[in-house]
Order: sequence, then structure tokens, then C-alpha cells
Amino acid sequence: MLNIKDLTIKIKEGNISRTITEKISFTLEPGASLGIVGESGSGKTITALSLLRLLPPGMDIERGEIHWSGSNEKQVDLASLGEQEMQNIRGKKISMIFQEPMTSLNPSRRCGWQIKEAVSLHCGLSQKKAFHQTLQLLNETQLPADRAFYNKYPHQLSGGQRQRIMIAMALAGNPSLLIADEPTTALDVTVQKKILELLRAICRNRGMSMLFISHDLGVIRQICDRTLVMYQGKVVESGKVDDLFNNPQHAYTRGLISCRPLLGSNPERLPTLADFLPPEPDPGQSGKSTANEVAAADGSQGEEEALLKVSDLQTRYILKKNFFGKSLRILEAVDRVSFEIFQGETLGLIGESGCGKSTLGRTLIGLIRARKGEILYRGESVTQLKGKELNEFRRKVQFIFQDPYSSLNPSLKIGTSIMEVLRVHSIHPGRKQREEATLELLEQVGLTGEHFNRYPHEFSGGQRQRIGLARALATGPELIICDESVSSLDVSVQAQILNLLNDLKEKRKLTYLFISHDLAVVKYMSDRIMVMKDGKLVEQGPSNHLFLHPETLYTKELIDSILE
Repeated sequence: MLNIKDLTIKIKEGNISRTITEKISFTLEPGASLGIVGESGSGKTITALSLLRLLPPGMDIERGEIHWSGSNEKQVDLASLGEQEMQNIRGKKISMIFQEPMTSLNPSRRCGWQIKEAVSLHCGLSQKKAFHQTLQLLNETQLPADRAFYNKYPHQLSGGQRQRIMIAMALAGNPSLLIADEPTTALDVTVQKKILELLRAICRNRGMSMLFISHDLGVIRQICDRTLVMYQGKVVESGKVDDLFNNPQHAYTRGLISCRPLLGSNPERLPTLADFLPPEPDPGQSGKSTANEVAAADGSQGEEEALLKVSDLQTRYILKKNFFGKSLRILEAVDRVSFEIFQGETLGLIGESGCGKSTLGRTLIGLIRARKGEILYRGESVTQLKGKELNEFRRKVQFIFQDPYSSLNPSLKIGTSIMEVLRVHSIHPGRKQREEATLELLEQVGLTGEHFNRYPHEFSGGQRQRIGLARALATGPELIICDESVSSLDVSVQAQILNLLNDLKEKRKLTYLFISHDLAVVKYMSDRIMVMKDGKLVEQGPSNHLFLHPETLYTKELIDSILE
């Protein structure tokens, strides 16, 4: 069906030409699924976009062939086809699910209309027939096939529902090949599992081939027959999925497999790619055991006073009001939550999207006002703090946001962004002292002075996450709330950030509230774990005990959804 030979793609930057992919070769059989795995920047997505001739401006195929035969069709070279001929390929014969559905969907159009538009475009049906075909696609992707859901806008849907809309649009032209570019990135483990099962069922029922792109080897193992490993624009290893996992040949592949935290082990430090490239991995890994974990073996902390104590905390959102301002629909985002965080420990918080994890974190630092309940910090109430008192509290309790790019000012150099924190909190009197402190912070998080005058868009995702961490450390906090601080990062970069967080915890005697939907990461990082569902805490306890002996059905379902 698909045969790629020596695909080389280059980009021109002024007078300089840089190679993005070099001599990529692979084949895909009808009805088969091939996974492409590697870090960000390895060339995975560019390779996929080249099949549809959707490369960004300035990027071109320098040489190579992309032979496509489809379903009993005459073989053609996609690399040499004209634009009009490619229009007959895109969507009808080869379709693509893009990585981020929220940016791929039109926010001003109803979701049903967007699917119907794809059906009309590719199938040439009348409006009435296109509408009925749209309802069939909604049903096939396990979404409500009714007028109410048809008329919803993208912002009214969950992440999993938006991803299903993208799948329905990709299926509209009944393609022979489906390209899925990171379709489960940043989704909860339960939603991720459902999306993977859905894609498997659709490919099986339609006899469709799939090219699945991901940086998560666990996902690739669940859905693909064969795997291609890319590193710095080249294919370094390929073969059957089981063979690659059981006997990886290339050091880079071994590094990718080892970087991801596993439920069955708890090493002191996670391996990173630096441990594998170029030297062989160091087999000596000691087990991680902290004083807090030992103390919490029976779920207690002795007589130690809690650093942060939360009692019956309630936070609600008003979804709808009538003409007179009376609340008609209310969402209890945080519903009578109580817990304690002890100094020096990492408390994990897990749950699906929409369960109230981030709202709870933001309520703790006063970004969202609590409706009821009490928050005690070192025995003193901070629930109703305002002005200078609230500012002083935020010096001690800092927040790392989920998306570092959107939380950084794109018009400010990162040195200026960090110095602004020092200025606002009156830390260091002069500009020179603030500059020196900022350079020291950058060094602590693994960056250099060369990064001081760069803008956020000039950094990778992992580097931006380090900048967010440096900014949080600027005030010398005692407690840091990490809200999905490693979501969407490659496993190798994720391992570096997690190791850095643990190093800083040891050096600065920090305490963490670690919020994530990735259960394997939370288990690795945390001494104790809380499980949240529909705004309530349904279970909490020592990390190892909770994973080995979950008490609630919801926690068991979360654990069963983890892809090893």
C-alpha cells in the first residue's frame, strides 16, 4: 500500500539549508498498523505530513519516493504529484488526525457541521444525506448521534469527545490509510484507553491501515503491529513491536523504554537518554525510600504538624444564571475536600480531566476563591487572605502551570520574566542583584546564562518547563503545586524534569503537591496519593499501598488503564 524510499526533507533558513529527515525508508501493508516513535524534533510528524504534501513553508522534499497504491489502485509517487491530484488523495484515500483537536477544530462552528462539511466535500452527498452520514459517523465513534450533540461547539466538549470528533472527520471520506499524530497526548489514562480501543475497532471493521505517531512506547505497544524508531531525523531501528520491546538493538531505543516510570519499580533516579547515548546504561539502581514514605507506611505521620491542612473545602462554578442573576446551574468543582500535606513529602493527586484537580490547586493559592471550608498554612488560616498578606503567602506557596508556553509572556525575554517575580515580591533591591539571582536560578534548573535573553518561543517544551520551575523557585517557596508539569513531554525529557524536581526537593527541602493524570509518574514521585472523582476525594493513602490494594472501583479502573 505504501512504500517510502530514501525520503529526505530539508528546510531553508535564510541562506542555510538544514536536514529534517534523512533517507527514511519503510513499507506499510494493507490492513496493518505501523507506529513511529521518537522524541519531539525527531521528524515523526514531518514524515507523516510529507505523505499528504502538507509540509510547512520553507520545508521541501529534497529527494526520495513515496509510492502509494491504495486499495487496488495504480501505483503513484506522491512526492511528484501536482496539487490538484493531491486534493483527490487527501481525506479520500489518506486522512489524518492531528495532535491537538482544540486548535484543529473551528471554534465558531458547531461540531456536527464540521463533520458534515468533510462528508459533503469528500463524498459529494446532498445536505440531507450528508447529515444522516454525519450521525452514522458520530455513532461509529461512540458519540451521541442526536441533534443536541450535533449542535455543540468544540469548547462544550471534553478532550476525549473532541478527539472523537477529529476521528469522525478523518473517517468522512472512507480513507484506506489513517494517520494518527499523537491522538492521545495529554488525555487521561481511561480516556486514552477508550480512544485506542476505538481506533483499533474502526481499523478492524473498515479494513483500514494506520500510521500511528507517538512518543509514548506504551501506547505504540498497545495498538501497532510494527514500529519504527526515529532519532534526529533518521530511522535507527524497526521491526515487530514485541521484538523491539523484548530485545531492543539500538541504545536510543533502550533509553526510550527505560525512561518511562514503571509501576513495578521505584528507582532513586529515572534513567535519561544521556545514560544510554553514547555510554551503556549503568545497571546500578538503588531503590527509592524517603523518610516520609517510611513514616507513612501505615498511612500516618506521627505527631508531626501538617504544613498545609485543608478542611471541608468547597469551590463551585456557576454555569448558568437567569435574567435576575439567580443561579440555575451549578458545578461543585471541589466538594468538601479535606487532607493534609506534611513538610518534605510529595503528595500526589490523580483523577480524570474535569474531576477538580487543577481547581483544587488554584483554590489553595487563592487564584480561585473557596466558597466554604478552611485552608491552614502552618496552623494559620489563609482562606480569606487579601492584598499584602496574600502576596506574602504566595511567596511561600508557588504554582507551576500545566502549559508553560501559555503561562509565559511571549513578548518578554525569560530573564525579564523571572526578574519580574523578584521585583514584585521585593526580593533583592537592585537590578544587578536580580540579574545575578536569575542567572543562578537558570543554572539550578539546568539552563545557562545564554538563555537569559531568549524569548519563550525559542525554547523546547522541556526547556520551557524548566523556566516555569525557575520562576516558581524565585521566591524561595516551601511548597510547590505542580499542575500536570510533565504532561505532553517526551518520556526522556519527562525523566529529566522528574529527576530535577527530586534533586531540588532534596537541596531546598521542598514540599510538593503533584497533580497529574499519569498514574505511573505520580506513583514514582509521591509518598502518598489522593484520588479525586467528581470534585470529591474518593481514596487516599501511601503510594505503594494504594496501587497494590486499591479500595474503590474507580481507583482500580484508573490503574487497569495504565499502559505498560
